[in-house]
Amino acid sequence: MAIDDKEQNLAADLRIVEAAAGFLRRFGPRRTTVVDIAEAAGMSHANVYRYFPSKAALLGEVTSAWLRPIEAEVRVIAEGPDPAPDKLERILFAIHRSYRDKLERDPQLFRLLVQAAETNSSIARKHRGRLQGAVQRTIEEGFAQGSFQAIDLRRALALVFDLTHRFVHPTAIALDVTTPRSAIDLRASRVTRLLLQALGTGRY
Repeated sequence: MAIDDKEQNLAADLRIVEAAAGFLRRFGPRRTTVVDIAEAAGMSHANVYRYFPSKAALLGEVTSAWLRPIEAEVRVIAEGPDPAPDKLERILFAIHRSYRDKLERDPQLFRLLVQAAETNSSIARKHRGRLQGAVQRTIEEGFAQGSFQAIDLRRALALVFDLTHRFVHPTAIALDVTTPRSAIDLRASRVTRLLLQALGTGRY
């Protein structure tokens, strides 16, 4: 495929995804149709299916598009030079902050992630895997540095996500939408401190 063709395809993809996101914000997934999206993108609905084989695939790409910056931020933190405990705290806070921001700004788009998580779709699995990979790398660094007691990696990972479930799982965050953000942030800070203490002492 020529470079010009690739650029045109990328531009068309972006135009379709942006149009879909606009309709989703206004009407939600049930009332959003491929015909409406195609019209907003300036093409036929048959042409939309050239780029996305189904409405579900298109909605999945809308979700993936806003998840990528979160994954990139977490990856940058994990690859940074800071001590492992600091990095782990920043990773967890970045996930929580990004999810809560999206829930407040774009509730319809955040709902797509909740649905993906509840159905364990491939998008949710890949996203979760990338976040867990960053956490695992950080824990392993903590073991190597002596910041965390090297007992068992699987147990350590389970501890992280069990303790922070309320603050990093999409469904839990959606359920907390009416809880003041300041209160949630305070609880998240307390839980994170306890988590780091447990990893540091190996008592878990």
